[in-house]
Amino acid sequence: MTLPPVLHDRLRLPVVASPLFIVSGPDLVVAQCTSGVVGSFPSLNARPRPVLREWLADITARLAKYDANNPEAPAAPYAVNLIVHKTNSRLEEDLATIVEFEVPIVITSLGARADVNDAVHSYGGIVLHDVIDNTFARKAVAKGADGLIAVAAGAGGHAGTQSPFALLQEIRAWFDGPLLLSGAIAHGRAILAAQAAGADLAYMGSVFIASTEADADLRYKQMIVDSGAGDIVYSSRFTGVHGNYLRGSIRAAGLDPDALGDSRPAVPNFGITEGAEPGPKPQAKPWRDIWGAGQGIGAVDAVLTAAMIIERLRAEYAQARAVLL
Repeated sequence: MTLPPVLHDRLRLPVVASPLFIVSGPDLVVAQCTSGVVGSFPSLNARPRPVLREWLADITARLAKYDANNPEAPAAPYAVNLIVHKTNSRLEEDLATIVEFEVPIVITSLGARADVNDAVHSYGGIVLHDVIDNTFARKAVAKGADGLIAVAAGAGGHAGTQSPFALLQEIRAWFDGPLLLSGAIAHGRAILAAQAAGADLAYMGSVFIASTEADADLRYKQMIVDSGAGDIVYSSRFTGVHGNYLRGSIRAAGLDPDALGDSRPAVPNFGITEGAEPGPKPQAKPWRDIWGAGQGIGAVDAVLTAAMIIERLRAEYAQARAVLL
């Protein structure tokens, strides 16, 4: 289908950079947008809550300045991720701030709410909702989501278990709206493959953890560079929802990555609260100390600027198109 202008007109690569908990901030978002892909961040990264307004004002001003200086190649739009789970006590206030700044794209996670979608639609914004299966996809569209992010096996952080081919196939059988694919995408060839499989855009996150603009521990960035698909562990141990994490960070927290078991925290922790992981090092926390990453990180071989990463992806994507098309 034809994508809405916000997901097409200003993109120089068919990519939405996924919101990285703790890691994504204004510098990374602006670098992504000015390089021609949608940049994003979770609203919960802006802490305490009033910082969200500061971040949105900063991003808006910097992108406007860039556009004024580069009218021939304006920046791509940006997105904010909202956790709409009932445990997010900030949701209403964060949503009000998003409406105030008329954020062009809102990514919703961990639930779908018609009232949130209506609020974003009130100023002309669009909502993309992430899903791990076809059932959740249907529910999200029924509640007014404009587009879907199919979070397939191998995606960083909270991820599903279904093959990207199966997940896209089932959703495309009934949905002709904007569809993004997440799951082990870290190379230009994978972006083209996502489109060939039925997605409009690729949804990429882990590759940007190893960027100079990312607000991540330098050890985290280097572990991304040094690791591959075999270093990813899928577990619900840390937040109550299955996700993919770096084996080395689990071991550094004093835990055995091969013997995590099925235990879960008594209260789910999606990054909304600051729960601690019980174990030999009781202060180890998910995301801060136990690091998320997807299976595609084998394509990452150096810490680079976001612009350099995106330029590499553009070259790889163009080469793949030339070979296959």
